Amino acid sequence: MNNLRHFLTGVRINKVIQYLAYSDIIMMSGWGLISPIIAVFFTEQVEGGDIALAGLSATVFFLVKSVLQIPIARWIDVRKGEKDDFYVLLVGVSLISLCAFLYIGVYLPWHVIAIQALFGLANALYYPAWLAIFTRHVDRNEEGLEWSMYFAGADFTGALTAGLGGLIVSSWGYQVGFLVMGLTSVFGGALLLGIASELKRK
Repeated sequence: MNNLRHFLTGVRINKVIQYLAYSDIIMMSGWGLISPIIAVFFTEQVEGGDIALAGLSATVFFLVKSVLQIPIARWIDVRKGEKDDFYVLLVGVSLISLCAFLYIGVYLPWHVIAIQALFGLANALYYPAWLAIFTRHVDRNEEGLEWSMYFAGADFTGALTAGLGGLIVSSWGYQVGFLVMGLTSVFGGALLLGIASELKRK
């Protein structure tokens, strides 16, 4: 696989970048199954849920994430080494996966708000740590290529999973969709363990 990437791009991408990219793309593909139709879930499956709940849930998520991520990023930056970054990353991805499974049992509006608040915290932990590690390990003089390859992979899987999620939900229901989303998040997060030895060595 690495030889294929080398043939296509002329670049041998280091393992840390590979694992970070694969992990995030897989995890986002899981959430991409449901994200496009989550507002429909709020209106159809949540008691008293409506479009206003969908808007409020997004507000809660972005508010919690935006308030917390800068202090968390600062805490990561002032500490030497990458051990703290890695542990924060694992906590973040674990909480993201937990949120997916929690949605299986949602049936009241306050459940949605609570999960969205937790999801905001999870992302505030995950992305500053992910970005910090990715930025440090990106190959010199290949920054544009490696970032572009990551975003291209994320966009491509997003295009595939949006339609697949609708098919899964229409065929087997939202609970199965959330279960698949959670399992995909867990698998994506587990790939991060592949960088533990690399970070320790460096």
